[in-house]
Amino acid sequence: MDDVKIGEILEPGDDETRHDREDRVRKKFWSTVRKASRQVPFMQDVVAAYYCAFDLNTPHRVRGILLAALAYFVLPLDGLPDFLAFVGFSDDVAVLTAALATIRAHITPAHYEAARRALSEEEPVES
Repeated sequence: MDDVKIGEILEPGDDETRHDREDRVRKKFWSTVRKASRQVPFMQDVVAAYYCAFDLNTPHRVRGILLAALAYFVLPLDGLPDFLAFVGFSDDVAVLTAALATIRAHITPAHYEAARRALSEEEPVES
């Protein structure tokens, strides 16, 4: 996946776009995490990013970037369909890696603690 395409995916978008992404992420995030947990080697970072995206103390632009990446992650049909074993989440990993590299400083120890707790539970509590 080239940088231009990832850059387009990670655009925070306008208020309506962010709201749509937020709804999509809230509805599908945990089921996608369960499906992808063996294929995404940095799932704790992804879950911490989820908590960061819904933290009202996170800057607006950072929330927009995270919601864009997480919306792509939960989208059922993307560049490589997620149901393809071992390669289905590779494009999602590229988008998530780019987003995390951009905003890593905004993911706090509290976000990581929430991620650790959520990943250790069978049914995580949604934010």
